[in-house]
Amino acid sequence: MFCIRGCGRRVAASLTKQHLASVRFGGDSAAPWTPHFDVVVIGGGHAGTEAAAAAARCGSRTLLLTHRVDTIGQMSCNPSFGGIGKGHLMREVDALDGLCSRICDQSGIHYKVLNRRKGPAVWGLRAQIDRKLYKQNMQKEILNTPLLTVQEGAVEDLILTEPEPEHTGKYRVSGVVLADGSKVYAESVVLTTGTFLRGMIVIGLEMHPAGRLGDQPAIGLAQTLEKLGFVVGRLKTGTPPRIAKESVNFSILNKQTPDNPSIPFSFINQTVWIKPEDQLPCYLTHTNPRVDEIVLENLHLNCHVKETTRGPRYCPSIESKVLRFPNRVHQVWLEPEGMDSDLIYPQGLSVTLPAELQEKMITCIRGLENAKMIQPGYGVQYDYMDPRQISPSLETHLVQRLFFAGQINGTTGYEEAAAQGVIAGINASLRVRHKPPFVISRTEGYIGVLIDDLTTLGTNEPYRMFTSRAEFRLSLRPDNADSRLTFRGYKEAGCVSQQRYERASWMKSSLEEGISMLKSIEFLSTKWKNLIPESSISSGKSLPLRALDVLKYEEVDMELLARAVPEPLKKYTQCRELAERLKIEATYESVLFHQQQEIKEVQRDEALQLPKDLDYLTLKDISLSYEVREKLHFSRPQTIGAASRIPGVTAAAIVNLLRFVKTTQQRQAAMNRVPKTDQQLHDTDRLEESQL
Repeated sequence: MFCIRGCGRRVAASLTKQHLASVRFGGDSAAPWTPHFDVVVIGGGHAGTEAAAAAARCGSRTLLLTHRVDTIGQMSCNPSFGGIGKGHLMREVDALDGLCSRICDQSGIHYKVLNRRKGPAVWGLRAQIDRKLYKQNMQKEILNTPLLTVQEGAVEDLILTEPEPEHTGKYRVSGVVLADGSKVYAESVVLTTGTFLRGMIVIGLEMHPAGRLGDQPAIGLAQTLEKLGFVVGRLKTGTPPRIAKESVNFSILNKQTPDNPSIPFSFINQTVWIKPEDQLPCYLTHTNPRVDEIVLENLHLNCHVKETTRGPRYCPSIESKVLRFPNRVHQVWLEPEGMDSDLIYPQGLSVTLPAELQEKMITCIRGLENAKMIQPGYGVQYDYMDPRQISPSLETHLVQRLFFAGQINGTTGYEEAAAQGVIAGINASLRVRHKPPFVISRTEGYIGVLIDDLTTLGTNEPYRMFTSRAEFRLSLRPDNADSRLTFRGYKEAGCVSQQRYERASWMKSSLEEGISMLKSIEFLSTKWKNLIPESSISSGKSLPLRALDVLKYEEVDMELLARAVPEPLKKYTQCRELAERLKIEATYESVLFHQQQEIKEVQRDEALQLPKDLDYLTLKDISLSYEVREKLHFSRPQTIGAASRIPGVTAAAIVNLLRFVKTTQQRQAAMNRVPKTDQQLHDTDRLEESQL
């Protein structure tokens, strides 16, 4: 047993020595204090809270280590959750009994579904969130979770032991070392360090170490990971200034009101905590040529923009927008930060100019002519680990039982962090119990798309989820995340409560019954037109139509259909969610059949497992170029399908890899039965190659 940094110099942490390891909170207060846990989670952000809660739900005694307990659940950047693609991730986290969706339903102040003009497969659930309320509700949830203990402390090092021979990896993690030298032992460790790994805050030409404004960075832990041999990269992000609400002239701006009714994020909630009429509006304004001038004239005063570190492509700073899209007008959404907050968050105005220039720029914008800046915007630069160094379970290849989740893997956004956190927490717990990992494929969910993209493609800029990243988005909809993941989470991981499982089971059986009933009701089109005159059903030809076919018409919903055929359809309108899901199922019935065939083809490739102990660099019985060998060695794909998605791995290499795996499997199986002849093996290889 050893610590990678040994007895070398330790960097000062954010808490003084008397605070470290002295503050302890827990939902399992009756449990005796022990320095040994099943799972230790480092970091109390969106990934860390989901990971810690998931591990505890799975039955593991879990410790959440955070610099400060009062920052658990803090929304460091935008006061919102969800959006296009991101709302899908939240629904999937909720389907696995995660926290963020339920907390958002208790803390939102403006709920709206984006992308309504398109089909329901790409609708984006989104909400403005009360920062203070979200943090309060998240802390209440975390501090009252059974089997979960929360402790203040800064982690400086990892405790490592000899690796388990049956698994790949150079080391095995067995605990952590805190800044005061005390140790906490664990069977699995989850790192969710956010922007804290050698974090650096930038405003203008000024730079100072910080993970976020007011919090010290994690220097020692970053050095440990680098010395272990992890490939480390550098990314940057930023946040807008905060503006006094009273100084904004809202009367001349475009007002956006919330949806009525508000759609909750969580499957177990029928409504959100606040009525639509009590919610707060958002307002839209725009930049102008004067904003561009200020940015361009002062680029020499902005080292964040001049840095070669990659920033977010899809949530860029105003400086990046001006440079990348010259002579354009850009949207700025003015978003409230809370019911009783005096601050406005100008979404789309992330900036790192010197503070006085930020204020000058703000007052050039319509509605903000007299705006008062309360806090300047700033940039953050931080270390991340190349995500091709982790497996789909989020366990690292290099160190056994060490899991990464969140921005440490190169992602950006609360939702992406939460999605990784719940998977890392589940798998950290399963690893302790020697159970198979819980892996979501890209055919099963957006979480699978996210993790597969990271582990096979890597990233050199902050990764953000969009619906366009998913090949099978008609099947991976926000409305059916429970039917895709809740049953797996309950049976395979044990992370789903009985209440949620029963709710999902009821919905599944109700949908099946409803669809069957809609298929069984059939009238001629002329009769349907008489029953539902407002529909666009053609009465020119009298053709038989099922009720399910009628429901496909845009203007027809279950309420309208039930009025036409009260018995037996009326009962399916009593639950709003059930009625809406029946409509969506009808909408996509025909295209889903074809997509399911495509999914099955992909799943066949995913079913072809690659041996975990393959040494691609020295493997002799297969024809692969050295470049391909290097890529496979670095990413260590677990299936033929994953290998085929690695850039630079050719189709010929996949054929050779497939032949090698199949031949190896057949020869291994032949030891227990009558072996095939060489000619039979050769014929089988030729057939598989032609099929591929």
